[in-house]
Amino acid sequence: MVVEVRGIPVNYIVCGEGEETAVILQGWGTNLGLYRDLAEHLGKRMRVYVPELPGFGETPEPREPMDAEDYAAFTLDLLRSLGIREAHLIGHSNGGRIMLVLASEERDVKFRKLVFLDSAGIVPPKTAKKKLRGALFKLGRTLLTPFPKALEKYRQSHGSADYRAASGVMRQTLVKLVNRDLRDRMPKIQNPSLLIWGENDTDTPLWMGKLFEELIPDAGLVTVPGAGHYAYLEKPQFVFRVLDSFFGGN
Repeated sequence: MVVEVRGIPVNYIVCGEGEETAVILQGWGTNLGLYRDLAEHLGKRMRVYVPELPGFGETPEPREPMDAEDYAAFTLDLLRSLGIREAHLIGHSNGGRIMLVLASEERDVKFRKLVFLDSAGIVPPKTAKKKLRGALFKLGRTLLTPFPKALEKYRQSHGSADYRAASGVMRQTLVKLVNRDLRDRMPKIQNPSLLIWGENDTDTPLWMGKLFEELIPDAGLVTVPGAGHYAYLEKPQFVFRVLDSFFGGN
């Protein structure tokens, strides 16, 4: 299904029926196929929307780089376009980052329960080694600016996997997102919040989940044994049971 938001055709799916509505916000670089099983499970009790935000899946890239606030504002426009005025929010990784912005302010769309799945939103402290690596990367990038082909090759060999896979506008978007620390938003969130974290997550390590739990007033952390950054895919039955309990199921 497709709905146009700000001139961008947004691809999305809908699963299930019910009086309650949930919206799943995807992680960076993923498509809605990775959330279909999760949506279908939750669809047994509620209506579940899974959109692909600008730059992901079949939804075109934005015209300009976007940060977390931009994605939050776009998501609000999307929900309004779909006629959604009240919903639970579930966000994986970057989706959780967007949720931090959405749920920390009063909106005309009401958010109920929140589920953060291996969420992003905290910028880890930089070690001396990382600071040196970053300074050298910036120096090399500056020196190679007059040579576009060499610069691209340099970026491909030094950037992260996500950075290498992204195009120009999405690379700038990624930089904006990963350098924005949102822990100041967490104490402002009053919604009941479930934090589901893979024990072995290396992208957003478990210590981040513990910090989410500490800073969000009404939050509880569930650690998924043996799982990594995609805990809901690696241990689906475990995660589904936790979600059922949180949303009032058996």
